[in-house]
Amino acid sequence: MTGAATGTDAVDRLRLIRTRGIGPVAWRHLMARYGTAAAALDALPLLARRGGGNAPPPPPPAEILREMEHAGRLGAQYVFLDDADYPPLLAAFDTAPPALTVRGDLSLAARPCVAIVGARNASAAACRFARGLAHDLAEAGAAVVSGLARGIDTAAHQGALAGGTVAVIAGGIDVVFPPENAALQDTIATGGLLIAEMPPGTEPRARHFPHRNRIIAGLAAGTVVVEAAPRSGSLITARLAAEAGREVMAVPGSPLDPRAQGCNLLIRDGATLVQTAADILEQVRPIDPRAVRAPVSGYGAPPPDDPDAATRAGIVALLGPVPVAVDELIRQSGAAPAAVQMVLLELELVGRLDRHAGGRVALG
Repeated sequence: MTGAATGTDAVDRLRLIRTRGIGPVAWRHLMARYGTAAAALDALPLLARRGGGNAPPPPPPAEILREMEHAGRLGAQYVFLDDADYPPLLAAFDTAPPALTVRGDLSLAARPCVAIVGARNASAAACRFARGLAHDLAEAGAAVVSGLARGIDTAAHQGALAGGTVAVIAGGIDVVFPPENAALQDTIATGGLLIAEMPPGTEPRARHFPHRNRIIAGLAAGTVVVEAAPRSGSLITARLAAEAGREVMAVPGSPLDPRAQGCNLLIRDGATLVQTAADILEQVRPIDPRAVRAPVSGYGAPPPDDPDAATRAGIVALLGPVPVAVDELIRQSGAAPAAVQMVLLELELVGRLDRHAGGRVALG
């Protein structure tokens, strides 16, 4: 265990994180309002009743203790959002995971990080290029981040192994996917950095990969795409990076190769065309990750007054199936930002609210 949360507090935090219906945004608001995870857990039944449903039951402490003991046997540790060694660029993301399970050298995430992502069915030429690009970046002192998938991800990790690479996986810290990358995953866990958001033992599912992609984008000052189809997960990572104000770069390819269409579209839409590691370093070097921290410390401020029934009803009436920015809800309702966030939290706890990219919300 590292950082601020230890013992009972760490168990309470993980209980809150593992509670169904509580995502990263809800977790932040609960901690900011109640100060401790224990107090937030106690408040869940009341908040859920206000949202029109029943409180989702948190997992019992014994279940979390078993999870933590299993992670310890694996040589893994938990890093919480307000820990000093939580990856600084990732902490700046609104949807940063409240807790990460990690194995390896956590200091790699504090280096200037570059994400390299791309097609699973990449061409041999693209894999070779990605491997060389990652090698050159790592030699220059950058940490290369990717998702340990087949194709470009694997090539990027292989190229950066000697200098420093960070792998973000979609399942638990002890689950290997794809199976052929078992040896590579173990090598990264001992000589690089392996990161998982899901609890140990979680098999990766399709819904987990977009969550993994946001971590990749959040860790890096810039994301480089090497071969990608127009509707691929790599372009999701690039979009998330762009929405966070990070650099988006792409390697151009032949217009005759469908695997290059995504990269060429990114360049057409304003992504930086890159051909060498020097092109990438020129874009990301001005960003010092140590200077970027999200306002996650200082939990424990006195909770604001609860919104009254009329205010709550007015906020709910402004919601619909079409996503709307939270800032717009605050403007139109005339309510205090804390009141709006509290009503949204109550709805989210009972499954009546969906959160979308860009700080937008809609009725579930």
